Amino acid sequence: MVIAAKKLSEMATHMAIAFTIMHVMTGSVAFGGLAALLEPAINVMLLPMHERIWNRMRSRSGMPKAGYMTIALQKLSQLGMHMTVAFAVMYWATGSMAFGGLAAVLEPICNVIVLPLHERLWSRLQAGLVTRATVTVAATAA
Repeated sequence: MVIAAKKLSEMATHMAIAFTIMHVMTGSVAFGGLAALLEPAINVMLLPMHERIWNRMRSRSGMPKAGYMTIALQKLSQLGMHMTVAFAVMYWATGSMAFGGLAAVLEPICNVIVLPLHERLWSRLQAGLVTRATVTVAATAA
């Protein structure tokens, strides 16, 4: 239940970032809403394929699963995919390569800043839930 709530919250945060960037750049709530729906949805659909491709590449080449270079390359390719999607959505919506390029840079940067804060908040929330559950069990047992 907590995992589902966390994932929903993460998706809502991602959508809010996409909406805010598009709205600020275009002044349009409609374009903001379009970006908020399309960009995260496309990324969510592409990410499992990206992971499968990397798993296949690792198994064929004998790459270590957790080697620093492997992780760095995978994250860089994930960033490239994310930037491409942000560019494509903004370009498709506005017809402007300048807006597309700006979105391709801003949106991943905002995600890199905001999503770790989101993760930290959820870690604290989960730790609090575990502590409360432990206290409740201890009080019930006494």
